[in-house]
Amino acid sequence: MTRAETQAERRPIPPGGFRMADVEVPAHRVDLFGPRRHTHALVIPVINEGQRIRAQLERIRTAAPSVDVVIADGGSSDGSLEPGFLTGAGVRCLLTKTGPGKLSAQLRMAYAWCLEQGYEGIVTIDGNGKDGVDAIARFVQALQDGYDLVQGSRYRPGGRAVNTPLDRHIGNRLVHAPLVSLAGGFWYTDTTNGFRGYSRCFLLDPRVAPFRSVFDRYSLLFYLSIRAPQLKYAVCEVPVERAYPPKAKTPTKINGLSGRLALLRELLDVVAGKFHPAAR
Repeated sequence: MTRAETQAERRPIPPGGFRMADVEVPAHRVDLFGPRRHTHALVIPVINEGQRIRAQLERIRTAAPSVDVVIADGGSSDGSLEPGFLTGAGVRCLLTKTGPGKLSAQLRMAYAWCLEQGYEGIVTIDGNGKDGVDAIARFVQALQDGYDLVQGSRYRPGGRAVNTPLDRHIGNRLVHAPLVSLAGGFWYTDTTNGFRGYSRCFLLDPRVAPFRSVFDRYSLLFYLSIRAPQLKYAVCEVPVERAYPPKAKTPTKINGLSGRLALLRELLDVVAGKFHPAAR
């Protein structure tokens, strides 16, 4: 991995640390199962993932990356996040969103909690079991090496795209990645991949200001990918495996033409700069 050619002028972290009470996060419940053990957190957003999240947590426990596992639940009702199981799987905390919002709201909730806890960096992996958990250590290493946004890519050398539906390939490679890359100024290859990492410094930069309720559905992921290179933060991609089930229904929360068009509208709004914080 080569160091990014440009590095942000890092702004100092505000004195007094970070408090969730000072930013916009959805109402939520906190179930804490253990103390902080690592400098980095692994945030897993889920909602009714059933056996997929349980199997994934077991794989993470076996891989034993140097992270504290934090579940960001959107309101699961399938019993998959029973506290006894989560404790045995090594999960440190279950955050359950009780307020409004979808994925971006879940992530705001979890990222804010992790920053308040003092983590130096955050890695995010989807909770539907599609991602190879062995790559988690690569994200932590990249953050420790000084990168501020680390994007997982199935298309980088060493990565693997397994059973990816054709429409996902086309949408990612010909629409999503080019638009995000042109807007941000960094050439990404896999911007629809939720496997990524962020530094504490980047998330706390007031020019980024990710803890705003305007980020409600999926826009936060697009926004952070664009904002990091715009502000000259160090960005890189690392190879990952992303495997879709060969015959079963594709695990996704975005369904139908209307869902995809809504996602495209969000992307275009982010590309147009509509989510940038007001100048101070």
